[in-house]
Amino acid sequence: MEQKLVSSFKEDIRLFEQKIHAFEAGEIDKKAYKGFSGGFGSYSQRTTGNMLRLRLAGGCIDHDKLKFIADMVEEYQVDRLKLTTCQTVQFHNLNSDATVAIMEKAIDHGIITRGGGGDFPRNVMVSPLAGVEKEEVFDVRPWANATAEYLLGRVTTLKMPRKLKVAYSSTPENSTHATFRDLGFIAQADGTFRVCCAGGLGPNPKMGVCVAEHAAAEDVLHYVDAMIRVFTTHGNYENRAKARTRYLQESLGVDGLKEAFNKALTESFTAEDLKIHPTAPTFTKEADGTIADKRVIEQKQSGLYAVSYHPLGANLNPSKPRELYELLKDMPYTELRIGPDGTLYIVNLTAKEAQVVLDATNDGAQSLFETSVSCIGATICQQGVRDSQGLLAAMFEAVRKENFADGVLPKVHISGCPSSCGTHQVGTLGFVGGVKMIDKVAHPAFTLMVGGEDAQHQEAFGTVAGTMLEKDIPAFMVALGKEIAAASSTYAEWFPAHKAEFDAIVTNFLAK
Repeated sequence: MEQKLVSSFKEDIRLFEQKIHAFEAGEIDKKAYKGFSGGFGSYSQRTTGNMLRLRLAGGCIDHDKLKFIADMVEEYQVDRLKLTTCQTVQFHNLNSDATVAIMEKAIDHGIITRGGGGDFPRNVMVSPLAGVEKEEVFDVRPWANATAEYLLGRVTTLKMPRKLKVAYSSTPENSTHATFRDLGFIAQADGTFRVCCAGGLGPNPKMGVCVAEHAAAEDVLHYVDAMIRVFTTHGNYENRAKARTRYLQESLGVDGLKEAFNKALTESFTAEDLKIHPTAPTFTKEADGTIADKRVIEQKQSGLYAVSYHPLGANLNPSKPRELYELLKDMPYTELRIGPDGTLYIVNLTAKEAQVVLDATNDGAQSLFETSVSCIGATICQQGVRDSQGLLAAMFEAVRKENFADGVLPKVHISGCPSSCGTHQVGTLGFVGGVKMIDKVAHPAFTLMVGGEDAQHQEAFGTVAGTMLEKDIPAFMVALGKEIAAASSTYAEWFPAHKAEFDAIVTNFLAK
């Protein structure tokens, strides 16, 4: 990163420092402060304290960044860390001085919080096992990292209607949702990218519109620039509810959007040369045996492995960064990757190293169901309607008593509000927080969505199955699990042939 840009980010923090103290003193109201602070990756929490979101391109945490996180946790007594569905780490319950200090110190470790929220380009997402996964088309990290650097260079000058999320996908799994982000690059077998734009979750979700089938990899920054040109030219600056890029499909029409994008792309090529030719990093590491475990993934590098670790609810124990750093610091080329579902992957391990990491991470999810996804929820988030984390914990408690076999229940996705930070719309089962009026009294409730899918060529948003009272949902999951367990099956195998039985179970739990 250019020193001039680094200096600019540090200078901006002085303004943030003034604003956060003014907010604490009651000189700025919550709405005005949120409009400002989001641009620095920080928000005031619902009751007390502040959140700070780190930008970590592709969710990559090397040894230096891991040590920094561990140091900050200890120095500022951070008591809550959350892994997000955009592959970042959030510090919670910070006072104002800690927020400013961590934000400033992060820069010296290549971590920028600028643009971590607000109407800015957000953290660039990447398939979490890019570069090591056997099934990947090619390693997309070099282009994603170049995109992250490019967007950081424009953060302070862009004036967009709303945020812009860019994602890269290197496998058909499409875990980053590249086919329905604001802008997505999907790796193709010939070394090019399929490019999709103007998609997104949240209210009025849309699948992305394909604007190129085989874009040259060297031109990705021109496609990013073109998307920004389209968004700033045609985006809705008057109505925030209609300001995300997906609404361009309505205002311009799909054909009109494609025409506008191609026009902007031509303008970008004419304006400046943004072509890039990055290379993927290489290394050699001697193998020391083999290992097999359900949390161990064989890498494409012979003799090397990745270990998956999913902290429940994606809430990383504050002591874990230090524990992992001390474990990994003498293991060459190892690093952490944050998956979009809150799973941590520790990559580039030999068999013996993988066993050590397995032993140190046995406090995470023990089943597919326990890898379920949840946003931070209404106890922390100003926008939240329901306590999504509380619901997830209640579901875990109820289900654990039944000792179901792994796979009997699927991974579920829970969002505390329609914003879909828990990506409920693409979950096999998804819950979104709301209320249910019964006898003119509002009751905490969640709407159930069924059949979401994010894999390439199978993408689908879940359909609404009805609304359940929050207190009844754990019992619903138990009833569903018992039905499937009685059939000696798994949800994935059972559901397609038993939709009538599934609907009957749902109906029994719908709020009347």
